[in-house]
Amino acid sequence: MTEIEMNAFIRGLPKAELHVHVEGTLEPDMRLRLAERNGIELPYSSAKELAASYAYQDLSSFLALYFSGMDVLQTEQDFSDLTYAYLKRVHAQNVVYAEMHFDPQAHTSRGIAFDTVITGIRRAQEAAQQLGIRSQLILGILRDMSAESAMQALTDSLAYRDWIVGIGLDSDEKDNPPVKFRDVFQRARAEGYKLTMHCDHLQENSVQHIRQCLDIIGVDRIDHGYHVLDDEILIEDVRQRQVCLTFCTTATPSNPAPRRAAELKRALELGLNVTLNTDDPAYMRSYYMSEVLANTQQAAGLTREQVAQLARNAFRSAWIGQDEQDGYLAALEGCLSSH
Repeated sequence: MTEIEMNAFIRGLPKAELHVHVEGTLEPDMRLRLAERNGIELPYSSAKELAASYAYQDLSSFLALYFSGMDVLQTEQDFSDLTYAYLKRVHAQNVVYAEMHFDPQAHTSRGIAFDTVITGIRRAQEAAQQLGIRSQLILGILRDMSAESAMQALTDSLAYRDWIVGIGLDSDEKDNPPVKFRDVFQRARAEGYKLTMHCDHLQENSVQHIRQCLDIIGVDRIDHGYHVLDDEILIEDVRQRQVCLTFCTTATPSNPAPRRAAELKRALELGLNVTLNTDDPAYMRSYYMSEVLANTQQAAGLTREQVAQLARNAFRSAWIGQDEQDGYLAALEGCLSSH
């Protein structure tokens, strides 16, 4: 395929996204609009100027930027507008299913009620389903907050159990290993939630932390998970268990090149259950699923079949029933057979 043909092929594929943060889709123009709506003064005169301020060097500086952006999210309507904008945008790229992380502790800690956050998001999910995109929520636990705060967030979530499919762990990994939240995730499992954890995003002790996720917590999925590739025994273990790894190759504002593209290709060649996702696209050059997939395909030299395998892996790893999964896969295979 030529590059033009490959990009058209990618755009046409039915796609699923399993690792995106709702708050990470807050584009600069919307941030300015919500700030004006809520009487918050920002020191920027345009979305272009605001986007130019998105500079970070590591996870800690990224998180400072990420959490500061949330200040404009105040009302149920704000959360609804944010979520609907993401779902509408990716629907136009033929994303038909998405599992979205959201971080309630980041909002309740500044006086925004859990109900305000999730009710706004839910309204948008229901409205977007009319477009043809289905979505589910993963409650993100902030690992740089206490285990007690995490347990409170889990407890708060139970009133909305039918709206949330899983519990995740995100934010600053330094000095916050998975085992810190063992009791929280044990209870989440008992409540029927699926489990995932961000692990090894450019951190020390990555292999040990992945081991904690697998052997102590018993996760269903690992978000990021690049450093599985550092250990041959771990590679085989993850391959045998078919634990889903949600790689994110999105580019930083200062560097347009996809990150971890070579590792993604290697994971595919090793037969690992790897998927490709956007993470926090508004803070990562506004690359959404089609752009991320096209950029990564070009950087890694992925074949048509490898691109198709990424799409299959995502649908097969989605937290949905078998009938629904089969329907998505049938639509995918129908698309592949026609191209």
